[in-house]
Amino acid sequence: MPVPQVTLAPRPLLRDEVFERLRDAIVDGTLAPDEQLRDTELATWLGVSRTPVREALLELGRSGLVRSLPGRSTVVAALDAASVRDAQTVVAAMHRLAVEGSIGQLTEDDLQRMRAANDRFDAAQRRGDADAALAADQDFHAVAVDVCGNAAVRSVIAQYEPVLHRAERLRFGSHEGRASVHRHVQLIELCRIGDVAGAAALAEQTWRSLSVDDSPAPDHRTEDLP
Repeated sequence: MPVPQVTLAPRPLLRDEVFERLRDAIVDGTLAPDEQLRDTELATWLGVSRTPVREALLELGRSGLVRSLPGRSTVVAALDAASVRDAQTVVAAMHRLAVEGSIGQLTEDDLQRMRAANDRFDAAQRRGDADAALAADQDFHAVAVDVCGNAAVRSVIAQYEPVLHRAERLRFGSHEGRASVHRHVQLIELCRIGDVAGAAALAEQTWRSLSVDDSPAPDHRTEDLP
């Protein structure tokens, strides 16, 4: 029997929604390093069954945000220099590829999106809003990723970038974070004039500039998930 052609409206999978909620809670410190993650409790918080929670925890484990200990519950992975360096190497290379692939395709509207995101980033830095700074920084770099159209680059960035986002929350109130505003301006100009080598190198340098020590991240835990 021929398979019927049925067009279904796309909708995010529940598993993906749970993954995103847990990922964001780890990045912003709601779920603190070394905190135990019990699937029953997480399912209750999120109002879902345990199955999508378990699937999300497996994916978070592959991203390096959680770890499983023999005979113990899954816990939030500590933010350590080694894991940041590992993710940083991969993510920096992917953003270099994204910029290389996007130059020549970037429109003036795309460049304006980058400028607007950098303006929001700068404003968030000045008022000390780490969450808004992180969101604006993601919007800035997402332009090249979107325009390049490389699905593999997008997938790898999505897997490993959250590890860096945890470290970025510590950086975005620092002098190094404010220096990122100027690197963004330079990157926009290099993209505008079509300097592929210069823009790609700066994009990689921007991600490699992130540094983190082995001290624990501040505890921003709250009673409920966001």
